[in-house]
Amino acid sequence: MTTNGIVKQIIGDFSLLNSSPFAKLLDSCIKSRSVRDARRVHARITKTQFAYEVFIQNRLIDAYGKCGFLNDARKVFDKMPERNTFSWNSIISTLMKSGFPDEGARLFAAMPQPDQCSWNSIIAGFAQRERFEEALECFVMMHRKGFVMNEYTFGSCLSACSGLKDLKMGTQVHGLILKSQFSLDVYMGTALIDMYSKCGFVNSAQRVFDEMREKNVVSWNSLIACYEQNGPAKEALYVFVRMMESGYEPDEVTLASVVSACASLAAAKQGLEIHACVVKCDKLRNDVILSNALVDMYAKCGRIYEARCVFDRMPLRNVVSETSMVSGYAKAASTAAARSMFITMTERNVVSWNALIAGYTQNGENEEALVLFRMLKREGICPTHYTFGNLLNACSNLADLQLGRQAHTHVLKHGYRFQYGEEPDVFVGNALLDMYMKCGSVVEACQVFEKMVEKDNVSWNAMIVGYAQNGYGIEALGLFKEMLAVGEKPDNVTMIGALCACSHAGLVEEGRHYFFSMTKEYGLEPSKDHFTCMVDLLGRAGCLDEAKNLIETMPMQPDAVIWGSLLGACKVHHNITIGEYAAAKLMEIDCTNSGPYVLLSNIYAELGRWKDVVRVRKVMKHQGVVKQPGCSWIEILGRVHVFMVKDKRHSQRHEIYSLLKMLSKQMKLAGDVPDPGGSEVLDPQADAEVSSAEVAVRT
Repeated sequence: MTTNGIVKQIIGDFSLLNSSPFAKLLDSCIKSRSVRDARRVHARITKTQFAYEVFIQNRLIDAYGKCGFLNDARKVFDKMPERNTFSWNSIISTLMKSGFPDEGARLFAAMPQPDQCSWNSIIAGFAQRERFEEALECFVMMHRKGFVMNEYTFGSCLSACSGLKDLKMGTQVHGLILKSQFSLDVYMGTALIDMYSKCGFVNSAQRVFDEMREKNVVSWNSLIACYEQNGPAKEALYVFVRMMESGYEPDEVTLASVVSACASLAAAKQGLEIHACVVKCDKLRNDVILSNALVDMYAKCGRIYEARCVFDRMPLRNVVSETSMVSGYAKAASTAAARSMFITMTERNVVSWNALIAGYTQNGENEEALVLFRMLKREGICPTHYTFGNLLNACSNLADLQLGRQAHTHVLKHGYRFQYGEEPDVFVGNALLDMYMKCGSVVEACQVFEKMVEKDNVSWNAMIVGYAQNGYGIEALGLFKEMLAVGEKPDNVTMIGALCACSHAGLVEEGRHYFFSMTKEYGLEPSKDHFTCMVDLLGRAGCLDEAKNLIETMPMQPDAVIWGSLLGACKVHHNITIGEYAAAKLMEIDCTNSGPYVLLSNIYAELGRWKDVVRVRKVMKHQGVVKQPGCSWIEILGRVHVFMVKDKRHSQRHEIYSLLKMLSKQMKLAGDVPDPGGSEVLDPQADAEVSSAEVAVRT
């Protein structure tokens, strides 16, 4: 019989002995979500002897609440002449689920005798509304008052701990669970995995999983998601294989997490295999979340064609799908296609804007990235940390201090304090440090560093490397020691900065100490970059034999940068023996590079070995090596002026050359002697062939 038929039958029946038929009828109203029928039943109840019965009134509150009519539920509660614990629980639960936690908490405080269900409702309500601190406060009070906790209590509390990333409280709740009858409950185990995952403690999540006697698909999904979100992502694939081998059938959540792990690893082969599983399953083929994950995975793997195929076949798309395509095109160095996709998007959010701005920045189109930022502001989109990170990166690439300062002003307007938290913005501060250092404004970088509420390794590294690159070697080493004093552990980048600082400051002994103590004191294996820094340090100090021996004992193959550094040092210290050796090594690596030929030629010229100069020039000509002309540029009033060697294209070339001649005369009168390595060196005693050769070119 239909609900309407039951209503009509009861309405016409005046011989009911109890209210059970009304209760059953209200259950039917809840299932059908029909408030109209609930009101008709209510109207009939008011004409019977059950009008003020507590039991049926409680059912009415529950029915109105679950049908979404809070006002009706509240009217019933307020008019009840007598209430019991179930009455209070019904209205509190309704208020909390309907989004009125403050009103629910007020009634809870006025409740004569709250029970376990009351506490669970209030804790769950706060947790579901992301008011995690209040949820945990209620949990503590419930525990303090001696109420027995069940799986719902623990589940809501763990959800709050996950939201706050509160590992300390989460661990304490875990201890309570172990002492309870729910220690082996699969629901509890899954909630604990999720909590440890959100707090970033992968090993603890794995340990909970391993100790679970019973597992389900949700448990496996939680562990896979844990590795996918926290790393190592490769482990997520191993867990997925174990899940399949254990006989569990993956669902859309499983596959989406695994596909995301493939995206992080750029594992296109494994991603294709997962995609094949999706295609074979009809119920998953058109899942939007899974399709979005596949588009993102192919895009991050550089398989833009496959990403587009998945995208085009999606029956339903959303802003996530389209943003993934924008990001994919941008990473494939096709900013034009990314821009075209962006323009046609039906809906755009700040993530879409960030994807396009990042694409332009990564592809070196920094001016266009700045134009996009201005467009974003004009359209009223509120920038995020990632927006400012990309904006400052563009300013760094352009080395434009004025634009960087303007970007800094925008950052300050948004109130960023550069700290950790729910939305960490410390990396924006790091981007500012990097920008100021690359623009040569060390003082402003120091000011940002001092005002950062919290700092990470990247912050310290940006300052140490920045100091070193700008010639402040002593300051860089001082900051390095300060970093160690506050307990920060150096990494490979830190040590590069320290060695570079020693090189600029001429601190050979300190450089040797840091280099040879990397493994012993900090557990870091020297990389090729560290060897390059050390060769540069020794070369500047004139320790050429030691530098040569260090290169020959490297555990990896030395590259052109290392040999070039040694050759440059040989030129400075006029060491032709090691210079010839380094030049030969460089020519073996790349015989078409003019650098070693020019440097070797200049060394010979400085020593007056003109026949060797001509020989090197002939080898260059025979090999077809062409020296690229030198180039310099300067920015004046926002305009960049570029100059080449013997350049005659500039509109003010006559004034420029006239000024240069005047300066040259004044320098000679002042007793300045030109550097023979940086100009054409001619020996008046050499023969005509040698004297006519242009033998030295500035490198």
